[in-house]
Amino acid sequence: MNAQEPTSTRPYMIRALHEWCTDNGFTPYLSVRVDQSVQVPREYVKDGEIVLNIGIDATGSLLLGNDYIEFKARFGGKARDIMVPVSRVIAIYARENGQGMAFPLPVDMLSQTDMSDRGDGTVPEPTEATAGSASADEERIVQLVPPSAGQSDDGGDAPRPPPTSGAARPALKRVK
Repeated sequence: MNAQEPTSTRPYMIRALHEWCTDNGFTPYLSVRVDQSVQVPREYVKDGEIVLNIGIDATGSLLLGNDYIEFKARFGGKARDIMVPVSRVIAIYARENGQGMAFPLPVDMLSQTDMSDRGDGTVPEPTEATAGSASADEERIVQLVPPSAGQSDDGGDAPRPPPTSGAARPALKRVK
């Protein structure tokens, strides 16, 4: 038997979380690691990343495909065509509460020493970023939690206050 390699779950998770945000009145934000394959306004890229509002009110002709996410959006009042390879998406989350999902970092974000030849014909041992899985591309689920969502002094989960308009940006918490 010739078993076909399964497709990535990333585009399906992105579509599902986009639908969940929309159904619940939240604004879906997409965090993208930018390289030459990502078509976004470069003046809005900070530290190699850009956060995009992919809500229905902010986009036109939104297409959440298996390989690319494409839409039209306004930046500084000017309409732009946006195209993001799904492999460059590092997180999708709700702006209002930070709930969502983060994805493994693209290969170019891993240390060059981790992925390159040492020059003596040997390749270094995998680091924690690539170890523990059959392939470096295997996806791990990472839960996004707001920074205020800590634990109380007694070790139990503290109740979360409702988000405020000036809420801090969510932080990443890896769930293994």
